[in-house]
Amino acid sequence: MKRILTFCFYQLLFGLALMAANVDSLKVVADSAYAKEDFATAAKTYRKIVKQGESAAVCYNLGNCYYRMDDIAQSILWYERAALLSPGDDDIRFNLDMARSKTIDRITPRHEFFFVTWYRSMTNWMSADDWARLSVVLFVLCLAALAVYIYGKQMWLRKSGFTLAVVLLLATLLGNICAWSQRSRQSTREGAIVMAPSVVVKSTPSKTGSDLFVLHEGTRVEIRDNSLSEWAEVVLADGKQGWVEKKQIEVI
Repeated sequence: MKRILTFCFYQLLFGLALMAANVDSLKVVADSAYAKEDFATAAKTYRKIVKQGESAAVCYNLGNCYYRMDDIAQSILWYERAALLSPGDDDIRFNLDMARSKTIDRITPRHEFFFVTWYRSMTNWMSADDWARLSVVLFVLCLAALAVYIYGKQMWLRKSGFTLAVVLLLATLLGNICAWSQRSRQSTREGAIVMAPSVVVKSTPSKTGSDLFVLHEGTRVEIRDNSLSEWAEVVLADGKQGWVEKKQIEVI
């Protein structure tokens, strides 16, 4: 049994090494094609890399490829995916806003409470992994401050240690909440991008339903009901909602 487990372990290491080498070679090909402005080949190669593991950098590069090919819907889709994985990246946000500026639909988000806007902005400072790492660091500092409180010989030092420990503990909890929020956003993936040139949003999940309004490619929607096989209920940032065919949108 020990030999079998050892063999399986080395086989796993060998497979991971081959996968990493394959990704590296594909990235060299994709980067070279992009440098030569062969954006179609670069995009095709980057997509092969994504199939082996999604990363913000590769999604960002795909967004750039499609933007240079003037495929705005695809560029927004991949910039959105990059922003989902690395929400605090200014370059991704800048390019996403630039691509959005080329869409037809102009949607004004509805008003929301200040706390909700502040919380969303705060969670978007960093990715889920970065928030998790920061939480670990804060927790270690909290333990150090607690040690100062327990073993400190002077009263002012003990009071300072206790106060700092409480603050760091609260910061650790907040960091974990932000990490959970980011991770939940990545796993649920409720956002989607309209990929068809134009989409008629229906009042019911049927082609015979009443026409509510029209959306154009590149517009972001949030999926509210995804239980049907061919239709999804979506809502816009301004609160409008209706049903669209799933083949006309792609989940971020």
